[in-house]
Amino acid sequence: MHSFIAPAKHCGGRTSAAARSRALLYGHASAPCSRGFTLIELMITIAVAAILLMIAVPSFSYIINSNRLTTAANALIGSLNTARMAAIQRNASVQFCSNSATSNTTDALGTACGTTTGAVLALTSPGAATTTPVLTAPPELGISSIQIHGTIQAIRFNGLGLGLTPGTATPFGTGTGSLVVDVCSTALSTNNHIQVNMAAGSVITTTTSTITGACP
Repeated sequence: MHSFIAPAKHCGGRTSAAARSRALLYGHASAPCSRGFTLIELMITIAVAAILLMIAVPSFSYIINSNRLTTAANALIGSLNTARMAAIQRNASVQFCSNSATSNTTDALGTACGTTTGAVLALTSPGAATTTPVLTAPPELGISSIQIHGTIQAIRFNGLGLGLTPGTATPFGTGTGSLVVDVCSTALSTNNHIQVNMAAGSVITTTTSTITGACP
């Protein structure tokens, strides 16, 4: 009787045609080769994952804080547009409130605004001395990293929807400047300011900029 021992099968190695023929002749099935991770491969995988995580976390944080800044600026733009539409619908003065009592002035609307940043108040009727709230201050301004750089300019819209400097008949943005508000983020070092501007009492635009060490 003859005996035959098939050669050992090595993972990743090549098996000759003669060896394969002998294996088939004596009924040795070709078993699948299985391999696990070596310690070195595992360490390399962990190192690569750590590097990717170090890159991803700051980027994700930047996206979150950038979105918060944009959302706050858009909320203030929404307040301006709400004030304009309310003035047209009511055919009465409606004010977008400043964080400065001086900018708001001391008449009925200005006094009611106080220093409620971004709120919208309306006269109850044309020429009335009483006011009614239209919109509260945007809650987005309550986020700790979101700040107002400087003073928000109060805008008073008339029944035609034209934005005026309170206490005057001058359309906002036709005089000394067009900046309504500069919103900034203490959590960002680049693109950390968004300026909301108004031209000729109607056209609203935004500008994003990087300002170092100036928030609020």
